Amino acid sequence: MKKSKLLMLLGSVLILGLFIFPLWNITLEAPQYPTPLGMDIYINDFADANPHDIKNINLMNHYVGMKYIPESIPEFKIFPAVIIGMSILGLLFGFLGRHKLYLAWFILMSLLALAGIYDFYLWEYDYGHNLDPKAIMKFTNPDGSIMGFQPPLFGTKDILNFTAHSYPQLGAYFLAAGMACTFIAFFVGKKESK
Repeated sequence: MKKSKLLMLLGSVLILGLFIFPLWNITLEAPQYPTPLGMDIYINDFADANPHDIKNINLMNHYVGMKYIPESIPEFKIFPAVIIGMSILGLLFGFLGRHKLYLAWFILMSLLALAGIYDFYLWEYDYGHNLDPKAIMKFTNPDGSIMGFQPPLFGTKDILNFTAHSYPQLGAYFLAAGMACTFIAFFVGKKESK
């Protein structure tokens, strides 16, 4: 079997690591919490980084009027279907062995990944800015506007006395590795076709 085919097939299977490992993690550190609070985000679920973390985050956020972290969101039904569909499509393209299809798959997967990141940003924005006006505690910015509590999309950010960290986890690396394999498969396939 050609190297390009193997790389395409491998890449199409690697993205299924999203069903096993978390995609993202958000962690909150504060003096009053000796063990930071954290939430792992899977392709189809939110999970505690430590026992009862999401419950504690929800209780804490309630005071400033933030919504509860839901047990499920519509994306938890859409994202798994997209990844399974892309994996099947990638395997089909791999067996067909046409390097131009590998590039088409990579571009489509890149667009879908960007759409997922944008959707995650919108969810975080709504979560941190759409506050209940009847909240027990209200915080304002120096200009008098209501303070938002949006965690960073990527990186670290101070929010009051909390330091929020938001970083990809092993599932995201499986996705990146799978996409990289398919991108390399295009160039290898192009060279093989000459």
